[in-house]
Amino acid sequence: MLVTLKDIRKYFGVVKANDGINLELEPARIYGLLGENGAGKSTLMKILSGYYQPDSGFIELDHNRCQFVSPADALARGVGMIYQDPLDVPSMRVVENYLLGRDSGLTLDYAAATEELLDNALKMGFVIHPQAYIDTLSLGERQQLELLRLLALGAEVLILDEPTTGISAEQKEGLFTSIRTLSKEEGKTVIFVSHKLSEVQELCDYVLVLRKGKLVGETEIPCPTENLVRMMFEEIPPRSERVSLTRQQKTLELQKVRVKDKRLTLEDLQLTVYAGEVFGLAGLEGSGQRLLLQACAGLIHPHQGKIVLEGEDVSRLSYHQMQAAGVAYLPAGRLEEGLVAGLSLTEHVALTSPGQGFMVDWRFFTEETKARIDRYQIIGRPETHVDALSGGNQQRALFALLRSPLKLLLLEHPTRGLDVRSAQWIWQLLLQQVEGGTSILFITADLDELVERSDRIAAFSDGVMSRITTANEATAVKLGHMIGGER
Repeated sequence: MLVTLKDIRKYFGVVKANDGINLELEPARIYGLLGENGAGKSTLMKILSGYYQPDSGFIELDHNRCQFVSPADALARGVGMIYQDPLDVPSMRVVENYLLGRDSGLTLDYAAATEELLDNALKMGFVIHPQAYIDTLSLGERQQLELLRLLALGAEVLILDEPTTGISAEQKEGLFTSIRTLSKEEGKTVIFVSHKLSEVQELCDYVLVLRKGKLVGETEIPCPTENLVRMMFEEIPPRSERVSLTRQQKTLELQKVRVKDKRLTLEDLQLTVYAGEVFGLAGLEGSGQRLLLQACAGLIHPHQGKIVLEGEDVSRLSYHQMQAAGVAYLPAGRLEEGLVAGLSLTEHVALTSPGQGFMVDWRFFTEETKARIDRYQIIGRPETHVDALSGGNQQRALFALLRSPLKLLLLEHPTRGLDVRSAQWIWQLLLQQVEGGTSILFITADLDELVERSDRIAAFSDGVMSRITTANEATAVKLGHMIGGER
């Protein structure tokens, strides 16, 4: 299917998300779409997938002009998208979500759908549990399910927005092999949106670069990575240097902690995190590291053992009590757990500010929000609703809402969906917290980020935590083996 976008324009107030973009995407090719946060990538892909309608311009499929009114309408014409935050129904099971969008009359053949789902998952190298509920799945597992559903519904144009979050190197290689097969052998048009330039170089045939809502560059792959970075930013962002600090005071202690949820049990966890330390947790999503963060945040309570914060037993404290004690938690699900869709940035600042009385001083909070927008370089205004922000700007907004000072900062995928410059900026802010004595315990699927940013690292595999290693001893390859179960 030949895809043509002609003079696509989309505005959100005064923000020009897409400003006259012209593209032609040929079948049987894999396109990489690059750009810094707020460059307009997600907006453009949401227009192509029917989530948004353009303010002007049009789309053609095989030279036939189309106007999509919804993602279902676009999918019926052969265009499907996997979003950074998957569009599924958490209260339903995996097989029920797999069947969404099918016109099957009054009854559904769950047995046939389950068999089909398992067969398709096997071909893609995914592990799927058809009877599990969506709210028990990791973000990576939900993205895998959405890809399988789109293929089953006959998508000829596949848009993949950050699809490698939370999957192993082996699973990624399997996914890339499947994408190449879909493109080269089945003739599908694939658009791969990612901030991982190494993945773009590995997978894609051609790269398109957006900056400030405009198409500013395109090139065949392979090409020097420095060329891609310059097209994205006009310069190569400098790397932030880590200062090594001496750490002696204990911030967090886990003493033979046992914690569990519906799917997993962590036994006999013992861990110490020191003041000013950055401690990384590696592992596939669903291996136990998120469960550990939730226990440390007060979202779930241990069945055995103690969680100690600066010498005080906090095992039974609630989430809000942990916040008051100086603990902050930033989840991976931005709009599901971290922000409130439909509320503005100013309303979020007011909600998260302690000590509010009966009346809200909106003038004060508007000015405070402007200051945080400037400091965290958020592309938006105080009145902007958080669900109108790009994924990267939602991530910045989460950091802008953090209280200060903090004893312990718990992070899930802190740079997920962020471009190179934004990721560097976020880590500069985090290291400022560290220099003030804040301890950081964080999860990321990016093994290179773990090695670069952590002082010490532990890996999780099927609910078992490996021995703790220093970042100086660790490599991405070594962590990969630890994730795979080597003790």
